[in-house]
Amino acid sequence: MTAEKNYLPRFADGILKEMLQTFKAVFIAGPKWCGKTSTARRQAKSTLYMQDPDTVKTNLQTADTKPSLLLQGAKPRLLDEWQAAPVLWDAVRFAADKSAKRGQYILTGSAVVKDGATMHTGTGRIARMVMRPMSLFESKESNGGVSLKALFGAPRDVEGVSELSIERLAFVTARGGWPDAVTLKGERALRQVYDYVEATINSDISKIDDVRRDPVRVRALMRSISRNVSTQATLATIRSDLSGGDEYLSENTVLNYINALSKLYVVEDLPAWNPSVRSKTAVRTSPTRHFVDPSVAAAVLRISPDGLLKDFNTFGLLFESLCVRDIRIYAETLDGEVFHYRDRYGLEADAVIQLKDGRWGAVEVKMGASEVEKGAANLLKLKNTVNTDKMNEPSFLMILTAGSYAYRRPDGVYIVPLGCLTA
Repeated sequence: MTAEKNYLPRFADGILKEMLQTFKAVFIAGPKWCGKTSTARRQAKSTLYMQDPDTVKTNLQTADTKPSLLLQGAKPRLLDEWQAAPVLWDAVRFAADKSAKRGQYILTGSAVVKDGATMHTGTGRIARMVMRPMSLFESKESNGGVSLKALFGAPRDVEGVSELSIERLAFVTARGGWPDAVTLKGERALRQVYDYVEATINSDISKIDDVRRDPVRVRALMRSISRNVSTQATLATIRSDLSGGDEYLSENTVLNYINALSKLYVVEDLPAWNPSVRSKTAVRTSPTRHFVDPSVAAAVLRISPDGLLKDFNTFGLLFESLCVRDIRIYAETLDGEVFHYRDRYGLEADAVIQLKDGRWGAVEVKMGASEVEKGAANLLKLKNTVNTDKMNEPSFLMILTAGSYAYRRPDGVYIVPLGCLTA
C-alpha cells in the first residue's frame, strides 16, 4: 500500500486549495514530519525535492548559477524544503511578478531561513500558511460532534458523546499527531516522537543558523519547557530550572536557544490576548509555553501513557497543550487566531479564539468534572470584564474536557469533550 493510499485528509487540504486560487505562490511552514510535503504533493503537478541525496549537489549548483531552471515544470510546482537554497524564494517572487496566473508554486519548509538570506519578503506574491501535526479529528479520534464554526453562531444547544477513554487520551497525548505515528499502533506509534526529539537536539537546532549548540543544554532546556508547558513561565524561571543556579547561563542564552526551537517550529508559545476591559485591570503579556505538539514534552520527560495516568498533574498540563494544538488547527480553518488571557488578579482563559470580523470565544480546559464549576465561573467573570461597548460580546464560552458528554449549561457555558470537537 502506498503512502498516498494511507493519506488521511487534512484541514490544510482545503486551506491550500483556497490559497492557490487566491495567490501566485503559497509557502507551507511547519515542523518536520507534520505532513507538509504529502499535503502539498496532492495538489502539485510537479515536484523539486531539494534534499534528494541523488540530486542535492546539482540542485544547489543550479540554484547558485541559474535558479530559474529549478522552477521549470508543470504548475503548481512544489519546491520541497526550499530553504536549502534561499535564493529560490526570490526566484519565485520574481517569476510570480512576471505572470498573472494564480497558484504557480508551493514551497514547503521546516526551518526559518537566516536573516538576510532572501532579498524580499514576498508580500503580496507568496502567501504563508502553517501546518501542525494532526488534530484528533484528522486522526479519526474525535467524532466531530461539536463544530467550532457552529459555536461562533451561538447554538441553543450542543450534543455529542466522546468515545475517548482517559486511557486513550493518555496514549494520543504521548503519541502526538505525527502522520506516520497515527498509522501505527502501540509502542511503534510512540517511538516516532522520540526520534523527532533526538534529531532536534543533536542536529537540527545547530543547523538552523550554523551555530553550534550544546546538545546537553538543549535537552535540559527542552526538559524545563516540558515541565512548564501550559504555564506562563518566564525566562528567569526557565533559566533557574534549567541551570540549577548556574549564573553563567544567561537569560540571553536561554532566549537564543528558545528562538532556535521556534525557528524549527518545535516551540509554539501562545501569545497573550489584550482586549478592551472595563476597569484598569493589568493584563499579563507573558506567553503560555507550548510545544507544537504535547508529545514532544512527553518524549523529553520520558513519560509513557501509563506514566501520565499515574501523574495527573503532568497529564493535566499536557492535556491542555493537546487542546491548544487542536484549537489552533480548527481556528486556522476560520482564519482565526488563538491567544490566552490572564490578568494580575488571576482571572484567565486557557484559549481565546478571535476571528477577523471581531467575533471571539473563550475556552477553559478542565480534565475532571470537579473543575467545571470553577472554569465556568472564570469564563462568566471574563465575559463581564471585557468592555462590550468597544468589543463584541463573546460568541461562546466553552469548557473543553476529557469527559464523555457535550451539552449547554443553563448559564450558557458549553461543556465539550475534546473527543467531540472539530472545525
